[in-house]
Amino acid sequence: MTATPIAVVTGASSGIGAATARSLAEAGYHVVLTARRKDRVEALATELTDAGHRATAHPLDVTDRAAVDAFAASLDGSGPVKVLVNNAGGALGADSVATGDPADWRQMYEVNVIGTLNVTQALLPALTASGDGTVVVLSSTAGHGTYEGGAGYVAAKHGEHVLAETLRLEIVGTPVRVVEIAPGMVKTEGFATTRFRGDAEKAAKVYEGVAEPLTAEDVADTVTWAVTRPAHVNIDLLIVRPRAQASNTKVHRQH
Repeated sequence: MTATPIAVVTGASSGIGAATARSLAEAGYHVVLTARRKDRVEALATELTDAGHRATAHPLDVTDRAAVDAFAASLDGSGPVKVLVNNAGGALGADSVATGDPADWRQMYEVNVIGTLNVTQALLPALTASGDGTVVVLSSTAGHGTYEGGAGYVAAKHGEHVLAETLRLEIVGTPVRVVEIAPGMVKTEGFATTRFRGDAEKAAKVYEGVAEPLTAEDVADTVTWAVTRPAHVNIDLLIVRPRAQASNTKVHRQH
């Protein structure tokens, strides 16, 4: 009997990560859910298992390289690791370059870039050995254009974009695809609230007047579509925005 292919999703405790895990489970993958919030990934694994899917929870901080390596080793013998979705990330603050906190910049770089590097390096041998692997990097439109008050996050997402682009060049000829999905304005349960350190009023203003920002499910559907293309088809880069958003700085708002 053929083993169920494994899809690892980082940052799977909420938002885009959780939605992507659900979508990939429905597509037939054994999803391995990783995030720092143990209770969240375990609850999602139970939800998916109860729905008849295969799901395993593994609490993980992607910035902890020793923990990432141990996680990768734990997957040996579980089945072919076919997909890695690097979704763990996030933004902190909206300060100018002149006033930004270097600690915030450092944390964003550690999670978005070094976290992606850690998990990709640890799982690349297994993805290659599967004979048909896919690395997905969830970047952002922030990785393709800047805006005032966003330099720390923009710098991190540009770094993540370059990581994906360079990896694709370096491993061409191996049976592994590198896909970058760059979402624009997505309204999820925690992204903007985390960015503004729990200030719900500031978070709400991000989406003010925008009738239909993207949802986590919209992005998850995009990820699953890219992953399930025939093996010879690589979606190098897919930028997805709501219709109301023409660029990072041009958004139609109803008043």
